[in-house]
Amino acid sequence: MNASFTPAELRNAFTLLSSTALIRLISEIDDNGPIPPRRLAGTLHDLSAHRLRRATDAARAHALVRVGPGVGLELTTSGAELADIYDAMARWARRHAYPTPICDFTTRLQHTLALLAPMLGADPAEGSQRRAGESPPEPDADLGLARALLAQWLNVNPQVTLLPEPEHVA
Repeated sequence: MNASFTPAELRNAFTLLSSTALIRLISEIDDNGPIPPRRLAGTLHDLSAHRLRRATDAARAHALVRVGPGVGLELTTSGAELADIYDAMARWARRHAYPTPICDFTTRLQHTLALLAPMLGADPAEGSQRRAGESPPEPDADLGLARALLAQWLNVNPQVTLLPEPEHVA
């Protein structure tokens, strides 16, 4: 990595990027296009209103999504690039049946991000997705590519390593 991030900053980034609600939000917009504000809760109906609001606020604060006039919530360039990285990681995880042969997209990403975190210098988060006794597959060129893409994306998007400022109530 070109930019020098502290382990805490990388932990912040990996916590954000592995959030179930954020993965679902980014992937849904990437797969199906902008989501009108009134359709957000119906589109991601299995997420609570609180989790959905937090994911949307975090995605906006980190410049991953924006509200496009007349279209609703859409990906920014950074958000679209992140969606591509998510897809590359999920392809690698599917090819290697990681973490299990039958697994959903979000879980595959969370486990793969947990696998990549130490490779990028992040201390594994306390809530690591790896199960006790689970051995990851040997890293290969495709995982190396996903790691390189993620490192490059983090260098271009250092805002994701910072915790968003808390909103002040007047």
